[in-house]
Amino acid sequence: MRILVVILMASLGWSIGACSKANQINARSLQSAQKSVFYIKEHLALEERIPFEVAYWLLRDQIKNNDEFLQAIDGKTSKELIDLGKDNFAKRKASGDTEYAQYENWEQMISKSIQQRGVQDTADSTDPRDKKGYPRVDYKMHAM
Repeated sequence: MRILVVILMASLGWSIGACSKANQINARSLQSAQKSVFYIKEHLALEERIPFEVAYWLLRDQIKNNDEFLQAIDGKTSKELIDLGKDNFAKRKASGDTEYAQYENWEQMISKSIQQRGVQDTADSTDPRDKKGYPRVDYKMHAM
């Protein structure tokens, strides 16, 4: 009976510990990092999603080595990752990177990203070939 209680308490402690890290990036591998980033992004407020995503890809663009990248993001929360992205942006802007020199600050880059997303979302996403009146591929089903 005591062994059962000890096993129950250990499993309860393990599950609480595992669930408490839901808002942190699990970077054991690239696949687990992608999954946890996707999960965190889906559970963020709308105004934090794009800065989080931009910061993630900014870091990924800078750190090409997979192991170094995974070490850099492992255990980070969304706020910590955004702060890393802001620092990285400031360093790249100060070094004269032409891609980031066009922006005055981090907020301007994020607002430009939001505008680009809006344009992409409102663009006509249908294939123009669908409007040419090609024959339909669905058939009228008749009773047999």
